[in-house]
Amino acid sequence: MRLVTYNIHKGIGGSDRRYNLDRIIDVLASLEADFLCLQEVTIDLPRTGRHDQADLLAEKFRPMHATFQQNVHWRVGGYGNLVLSRWPFQEHHRISLRFGEKKPRGAQLVVVETPTGLLRLTNWHLGLSERERQWQVQRLLAHPQFLATDEHPTLMCGDFNDWRNTLGRSLLVPQKLTQATSPPGKFRSFPAVFPVMSLDKVFHCKAITVESIRLVKTSKSRQASDHLPVVVNFSTKRSHHAG
Repeated sequence: MRLVTYNIHKGIGGSDRRYNLDRIIDVLASLEADFLCLQEVTIDLPRTGRHDQADLLAEKFRPMHATFQQNVHWRVGGYGNLVLSRWPFQEHHRISLRFGEKKPRGAQLVVVETPTGLLRLTNWHLGLSERERQWQVQRLLAHPQFLATDEHPTLMCGDFNDWRNTLGRSLLVPQKLTQATSPPGKFRSFPAVFPVMSLDKVFHCKAITVESIRLVKTSKSRQASDHLPVVVNFSTKRSHHAG
């Protein structure tokens, strides 16, 4: 199976600051993924043509299944996270990760009915301060919906904004999650034109085998967003949940 995690930056180019969702679509289409975990997907924003990007992306990649979580609500429009999956969702949850009065953030938690059994994915975009990110990770790990789906093989991905690379060591590794995007120096994804920070990360449990993982460093991906996409190929052992 193949998963892509990608902060699409609302379809606004990282170098030319030009809005062009087609560049994002071209990058994603070239990767032929089973799961697309996207951040900064907009709804009705004037800056992005008042497009419903969640609907446009879901339509473009049909028959993939889609679920959207709008976190930021402005007077006109907003943005959030989108998960597209080749296989249907058994469950999908939208968990608020808003910390105090800071910008609203959220996590998507989905359970997918894959050919080898149920798979749990979390897709999120964490905050800009370290204290905020620590709280957000702790909130998700202790959330009833996360605890209720703990038996499923798990992949956790998104824009962690963890430029100091502290969340894995302090909170996720103790929960028996392994960082696939390691060492961080090999996975510098931001800014796309000259990446110096490893912000986009993937963690997984021991029931998942990561076969390969890479950044997409093409001329199109460097133009399409201010982040580079991360692609992970992985497998799970067939479980009794499989059909």
